[in-house]
Amino acid sequence: MADLIEHSGVVERTERDMVYVRITSRSACGTCKAREACGLAEAQDKIVVVTTPEAGQYAAGGAVMVGVRRSAGIRAVVLAYVGALVVLLAVLVGAIVLAGLSEGLSALAAIAGVGVYYFVLWLFRRKIEHTIQFTITKNY
Repeated sequence: MADLIEHSGVVERTERDMVYVRITSRSACGTCKAREACGLAEAQDKIVVVTTPEAGQYAAGGAVMVGVRRSAGIRAVVLAYVGALVVLLAVLVGAIVLAGLSEGLSALAAIAGVGVYYFVLWLFRRKIEHTIQFTITKNY
């Protein structure tokens, strides 16, 4: 299993020590030959900011490969999805069992708990983004 998760992209622009790369992510059917006919394929452009001291070596329009360590990708999934699920279930069960709320109120409390969880993640976004480092290489 490779240590890096890599995607090809195109340099949009560069600034001092940052390279802005456009990556087109496709849905699971994005590589299907019939995708044009069925109209279900989705493609979404994302801009990834890669911090590198070699930013001056990259020019707009250049093809590059952007990578991230697999462990950083797993950390992002755990924070985004697993953490939210744990909060949802904990608040739901706690509201029903400990507080004795009805199922409807417990569900609303659980959804509010997930909202608070994502707000806390947003508050710590700068600290979290320093743990996820992207790499960039020219794609010849």
